[in-house]
Amino acid sequence: MNPGDATELARARAAEEGFELVGICQAAPTETMPAYESWLAKGYHGQMSYLLRHTALKKDPANLLPGVRSILMVGLNYAQPTGHQPGMPRIATYALGRDYHGVIRRKLRRIARALACLDPDAQFRVCVDSAPLLEREFAVRAGLGWIGKNTMVINSRRGSWFLLGALLTTQELTPDLPATGGCGTCRSCIDACPTGCIIYEDGRWQIDARSCISYLTIEHRGPVDPELSRKIGDWTFGCDVCQSVCPFNEPRGSQPLRAKPTTEPEFLDHRPLPSLSQSVELDADDWDSFSPGSPIRRTGIEGWRRNAAINLANAGDGGDGGLQVVGSEDPLATDQIDAGRASTQIGTKPTKDRGHKPAGS
Repeated sequence: MNPGDATELARARAAEEGFELVGICQAAPTETMPAYESWLAKGYHGQMSYLLRHTALKKDPANLLPGVRSILMVGLNYAQPTGHQPGMPRIATYALGRDYHGVIRRKLRRIARALACLDPDAQFRVCVDSAPLLEREFAVRAGLGWIGKNTMVINSRRGSWFLLGALLTTQELTPDLPATGGCGTCRSCIDACPTGCIIYEDGRWQIDARSCISYLTIEHRGPVDPELSRKIGDWTFGCDVCQSVCPFNEPRGSQPLRAKPTTEPEFLDHRPLPSLSQSVELDADDWDSFSPGSPIRRTGIEGWRRNAAINLANAGDGGDGGLQVVGSEDPLATDQIDAGRASTQIGTKPTKDRGHKPAGS
């Protein structure tokens, strides 16, 4: 099989599936594992103990697919206008519509079936962020973007409002050049973070998930420290602050694709949510009426009630920061996934001072 034919087909089908970003890299062993293991050793993963169990698998894509040669990396835009009404839950943009895991998996499986027509003996594995793959490293290798100070993958032309997917294959595809770029001297995300969870240690920027609002509202089980609960503000599920203030997410005449609204129907398929006052009194039937098929399912009913109580307290509408809602490991929580913004944060090294040129110019 000609690698060029498979590469051309992979790119064409990815574009047909609506992926705005497409790149290819060789399936070489992970290079950022020492930084990742250091992050885990410091306990910055908080209660996400499953990350420790998956460490060995993340060292080499061949652990996921024996004989893997190439990785097709894709990015799917989820940017969209958001509005928050007082008294209602505030949700991170990526979680407004249908669960992205299923959306991206279905698209990648269709691409795999198309590639299999060229080589029936080829093997494939679809990975979203529930798979033990350091996908951000491979996104950089495939040219999709570079790692910003907020540890997000940033594409200089499109910003960071996109979700990653990976298709591992035993086929040989033609690789792209790695992405280059940097934040310069910009500190927008660092200064805007309500909890100060973006920290500089060991020569790179990284996230202490234990104080990240996305982690606290999604992955953390049990009561939230009173100081942190006040800083959660009105966020009920996730947080967009570090992306909202990023200059690379600001459209401008020379960069019209930045923060361009998504056209993915499943990301625009919003569902009605109960108010915060209703949320603190939800029972299992209420929870099951709106959470299935949505990313918010991850936090579980106890986490949702706890977060709503915190929001109400922060708005001056109830109690002591929601600490009266005692959370525990929730049987309704599903897949063990890397929580959106606050898990596999492998960090980024500082970039050179570019003469104080604003990032995103």
